[in-house]
Amino acid sequence: MSGRTTRLVIISCCLCAISAARADFRLCNNTTSRVSVALAYTDGRNWLSEGWWNLHASACETLLRGPLAAQYYYVYAMDERGGEWKGKAFMCTRDHEFRIDGRDDCFARGFDRTGFFEIDTGRDAKNWTVQLTDPTPSSTQ
Repeated sequence: MSGRTTRLVIISCCLCAISAARADFRLCNNTTSRVSVALAYTDGRNWLSEGWWNLHASACETLLRGPLAAQYYYVYAMDERGGEWKGKAFMCTRDHEFRIDGRDDCFARGFDRTGFFEIDTGRDAKNWTVQLTDPTPSSTQ
């Protein structure tokens, strides 16, 4: 095999490895502002909430690496203008970087209680990407 052929095979193998599907939970900030994001999930026995990831406008970030371990994940996000993406699933958070075990008795344990929105990734999903977008202005009457 010539040196040129060997290099082509090595490059082809590297490209195949790079193009293999990644199994991650990602979030993309498709807004015009920087957002701060928190994520919560369960392993079937215990709840974990963690944050903050700070994403610039039009940026994406991998929040969890590897195949998804659960069907449901929970996200809370806020932008620098006071906008929020929230829901009715309450988890423990705090103002600065955190990783909190459990979702009960947030106030008693010295944490805030924050409403996250639910993401249903389906039973067999191995990866997922959440797309945050600017709210659509409602029509005035």
